[in-house]
Amino acid sequence: MNNWTIGGLKAQGKGRFKANYWKAVLVGLVASIVNLGVAGFTGVTSGGEVSTGFQPGARIREMALAVPKELLAALLVVAVLALITVLVIAIFLRALLINPLEIGCKRFYLRNLIEDADVKEICYTYDRGYKNGVTVLFYRDLYMIGWILLLVIPAVFKYYEYRMIPFIMAEKPDTPKEQAFAMSKEMMRGNKWRAFLLDLSFILWDILGVVTFGLVGIFYVTPYKNSTDAALYQAVRLRASV
Repeated sequence: MNNWTIGGLKAQGKGRFKANYWKAVLVGLVASIVNLGVAGFTGVTSGGEVSTGFQPGARIREMALAVPKELLAALLVVAVLALITVLVIAIFLRALLINPLEIGCKRFYLRNLIEDADVKEICYTYDRGYKNGVTVLFYRDLYMIGWILLLVIPAVFKYYEYRMIPFIMAEKPDTPKEQAFAMSKEMMRGNKWRAFLLDLSFILWDILGVVTFGLVGIFYVTPYKNSTDAALYQAVRLRASV
């Protein structure tokens, strides 16, 4: 069903998140904080070399050559093992904590379209369908990594194809993996481009969020976008007979 409009979804999303404003803000904030915590495990800060009259790269090479090869090899092994450990921890945290929380947040905003939802909805998956929810979203992430490693454009296409999976799990937590993927694919058939345009319509709000150091994002843009995303799911869900 393609009878939804960007303006209509945004109006519905804005109206419902404002009706339950502080809870909608809190749910978005909790999800953002947890995501930042996982990102911290894999965050890398890089910067270019500043021209100050000497060559730090050459100096580092000289120091490396002065170190015994056996020690360099040992340090390399330690560094690789540390990196693998960090990646494994990040993967487990995302699979076991972030993804169930994502489903819970989707459930909150979905229920909030109908009535004033409670913040406790974000813990829904921990009480029901936890194992299945973790499994389904783990495969979603795994497939997305594979598509990203292939090409950017197919990855974007698949991102929109998989977009409704968390909502499906929020509404029916026992949905099998294959069915969840098939339902999301059916829902987004013919809707991917307009969903992209819907996301694009928030770009000025996103820029304003950056300019205000995230304050506008926390108190307005994030709950607004999440609520609108829930309205999108509601508009396309009948295609797959959820």
